[in-house]
Amino acid sequence: MARTRCDRTPAWGALQAAYKASGQAFDLRNAFAADAQRFATFSQEAPYVFADLSKNRLDAQTQGLLFDLARQSGVLEHRDAMFAGEKINATEGREVLHTLLRKPASAPTNTAQAASTFIADELAKVHSTLDAMLAYAEIVRADGAITDVVNIGIGGSDLGPQMAVLALDAFATSGKRMHFVSNVDGHELAAKLPQLKPESTVFLIASKTFTTIETMTNAASAKAWFESQGGSDIARHFAALTTNVAAANAFGITTTFGFWDWVGGRYSMWSAIGLPIAIAIGAACFRDLLAGAHAMDEHFRTAPLESNLPVRLGLLDVWYRNFHGFSSRSIAPYHSALRRLPAYLQQLEMESNGKRVDAAGEALPFDSCPVLWGEPGTNGQHAYFQMLHQGTEVVPVEFIAVKKARHDLKGHHPMLLANVLAQAQALMVGKSDIGGHKHFTGNRPSTFLLLDDLTPASLGALIALQEHRVFVSGSLWGINSFDQWGVELGKVLAKDIEPRLASGDATGLDGSTAGLLARLRA
Repeated sequence: MARTRCDRTPAWGALQAAYKASGQAFDLRNAFAADAQRFATFSQEAPYVFADLSKNRLDAQTQGLLFDLARQSGVLEHRDAMFAGEKINATEGREVLHTLLRKPASAPTNTAQAASTFIADELAKVHSTLDAMLAYAEIVRADGAITDVVNIGIGGSDLGPQMAVLALDAFATSGKRMHFVSNVDGHELAAKLPQLKPESTVFLIASKTFTTIETMTNAASAKAWFESQGGSDIARHFAALTTNVAAANAFGITTTFGFWDWVGGRYSMWSAIGLPIAIAIGAACFRDLLAGAHAMDEHFRTAPLESNLPVRLGLLDVWYRNFHGFSSRSIAPYHSALRRLPAYLQQLEMESNGKRVDAAGEALPFDSCPVLWGEPGTNGQHAYFQMLHQGTEVVPVEFIAVKKARHDLKGHHPMLLANVLAQAQALMVGKSDIGGHKHFTGNRPSTFLLLDDLTPASLGALIALQEHRVFVSGSLWGINSFDQWGVELGKVLAKDIEPRLASGDATGLDGSTAGLLARLRA
C-alpha cells in the first residue's frame, strides 16, 4: 500500500502557491458573479444525499490540485486496503472493516475481497450475529410486558445508538421508551431509575470487553436497583453487547451479542451495539439503515475522484485546516431529530483525527483535526450564530436540511427551510455598513447537505459519508485514524486518584491536584 503524507507531495507545494496567489483573497460573491454555472459545478448527488459545495472558497484550479493531492498521497490505495481487509490500524495491528457490517451477504464481492477467505469468513459471522440480534430485537418489541429499554454504554456504545434512535423517532412504532445512560456521574442513572419498573424494563449493557469502568459501574448499580426492587430474573431483563461472554455470564447475563476487534467503538452502531436502534425501529428498518450506509460505501469505493463526495469533503477539510487555517467547523442540522448528530460527529472526527503524530510516530508539521461543534437550527441562530456572522474568526458551517417533514403542523417546515437557506446566504453575501455595528463581512463559507427525507436509509448514508470523509482527511495527513490512545491516560490516572479520595494520601501528586484533593476531602 503506497501512502505519502500530504506535505511531501508536489501537489502540496502547488496548493501553497495557489493559496498565496488567489485562495487567500478568494471572494465567493465574485466567484458567483463570474460563473453562472458555479452551483452546478460545485454540487453533486450521492446516495441519498445532495451536496452543495458552491459556497466554499474553492475554484476549479484549486479543486484540481486537491485531486492531485489525493492521488499523490495514495488515498485511493489506502481506501482499497481498508476494503480489502488489510491491517491499516497498524498501532493496534487490526483490520478496519466497519463497512463489512453493512455489506449484504449476497452482495457482489470486489476483486480484493474475493481473494480473501478472511473477508468471507468474517462476513458470515457478521450476518449470523446480525440475524440473531435482530431476532432478539423483534422479541423485545413484541413483548407487551416490556415498556422501557435502557442502554448502558459510553462513547461509541452510546453516542451512535442514541443519535440514531432520536433521528429515527418517526419510525419507532414499538411502543417502547428508550433510555441512554453513559455518564459515571450517578445523577444520570439516578434520574432514570424512578421512571422504571423492574418487571417492565430491559437493560442493555454495551461494552466490548465488559470492563469499561463507567459502563460497568452503571451496570452494577442498575443490577443492584433491579434486585432491590424485587427483580429476580436477570437473564430475562439484562442483555450484553460484548465479546466477553464469560464476564457477562458471571454478571448473570445469558443473552449476549458480540462483535470483533476490527470494529472501532465510534464505528460500532452498525454492529450488535446497534441493538437499541433495532428495538426502536424494528429489524426491517435497521436493515434499511445498513443498506443506506452500504450504498455510500460503494459510492466511496467506486466513484471517480471528481464525483466522489467523501473525497471532495475530506479534501475541502484539508484545504481549510492547513491552508486557510480555519480551526473549527460548525455543524448545523436543521432538523430537531438530528439534535445529537453534532455530538456524534465530534467523537467520529476528533477521536479519529485528533492526533499530533503520523502513522510512523513522527510529529506532524501542520495542524490536523479541527474542533467540531454545533446545535440544531433554528436554536443556534439565537445562540452562537452571532459569532459565525460577525466574529473575528471565520468558521466554515455545515448545514444539513431535510426536504420532507414528518409532521402536519402548518407553516413550520417552510419556515425552517427558509431559515437554513437564509443563514447560508447571509454568511456568504454579508451586508454593507462600513464601520457600523450592522456590517457583515460576508464571504463566510458553508457546505449544504440535503436529504429528501430523514429515513433509516438516508441516515445510514449520511453517517457513512461522514465516516469516509474522516478517513480521507486522516489518510492525507498520514495519521492512523483508527486508534485512540489519547483516551487512556486520564483513565489510568483516575484509578490512582480514586483511592486517594478515601485515604487523603497526596504523595507524588502535583501541587494543584494535591490541593484540590484536600479541598474535596475537607
